[in-house]
Amino acid sequence: MRIEVRKAILADAPIIALLGRITFGETFGHLFHDQQALQRYYHYTFGVKKIQSSLQKGNNIFWLAFADDLPVGYAKLKLHSLNKIVISEAASQLQKIYVLKDFLHQQIGLVLLESVIEEAQKAANTHLWLSVLYTNERAIQFYEKHGFVKTVQQVTSVAEQDFTFETMVKAF
Repeated sequence: MRIEVRKAILADAPIIALLGRITFGETFGHLFHDQQALQRYYHYTFGVKKIQSSLQKGNNIFWLAFADDLPVGYAKLKLHSLNKIVISEAASQLQKIYVLKDFLHQQIGLVLLESVIEEAQKAANTHLWLSVLYTNERAIQFYEKHGFVKTVQQVTSVAEQDFTFETMVKAF
């Protein structure tokens, strides 16, 4: 299988929106009690216009991952994203790494993560932070394996439901 990762462009917004909806649903959809609230969340968070707007912001960078030319995942980096937990003025946020369930064992997440880290370092950042659902052991182990450290837990509302997230930080 040939894996390719490239930076996304504005015309990729529909692909990112669809990948976002599918991968979020595959990973977290079963956790939601109110499916209508989840559909509203999808519409808001993964709407094509919202993704287009996000792609046009100078501090956001997206990557698309392809397996044999099929779009199978994406990542989003928000440059210069400060967080009171991260003791640095030079921090960026890894906002998303999503890979379709059928492709999780293909090292695509790692290729996306490496692209994000390289870009954050190129922007003179000293730290990269992210939030991950505290029960998502697979993701937490992945991030720990690649140098991220758990810092604090915080509760955030997603689709009108509260979830506990781990904030993890990687120093360069």
